[in-house]
Amino acid sequence: MNLNVKSVSVKDVDQSEFVVALAAFLKKSGKLKVPDWSDLVKTAVYKELAPYDDDWFYTRCASVARHLYHRSPVGVGAITKIYGGRNRRGVRPSHFCRGGSNIARKSLQALEAVNWVEKDANSGGRRLTSQGCKDMNRIAAQLKEASRKKILEENAAMATTA
Repeated sequence: MNLNVKSVSVKDVDQSEFVVALAAFLKKSGKLKVPDWSDLVKTAVYKELAPYDDDWFYTRCASVARHLYHRSPVGVGAITKIYGGRNRRGVRPSHFCRGGSNIARKSLQALEAVNWVEKDANSGGRRLTSQGCKDMNRIAAQLKEASRKKILEENAAMATTA
């Protein structure tokens, strides 16, 4: 038994790579229920167009799950603030506008259905379950291992050319 093995958490990997990998995992597992209207909506009032990516709901759920990993418990209002942005109002000055609350609510409900998120009795928000934490750490470990192998291959290629 190797006692020098360090556990890998979500904090140890690049956030953008992790969200992409987690979204791919959620899509591949087939457990996450995507709303029927997801191909018709904008993600916020201040947006002009709907998302180009057909799998944007998986990416949003992965991003919400990552946020819950770092800062739990969180409610729907806090998530709408995270995905808010600048509302361009033509000639008038721009103002901050929150993201869509229905999307935030449905993404949390979808993660609850997968048993990654549960309601917190004390704060009224949502927090990550141990199962969700475990799955996210496993995906982070796979990403870390893949990046380690890539670095080793690059070093080996550089050593052969030198």
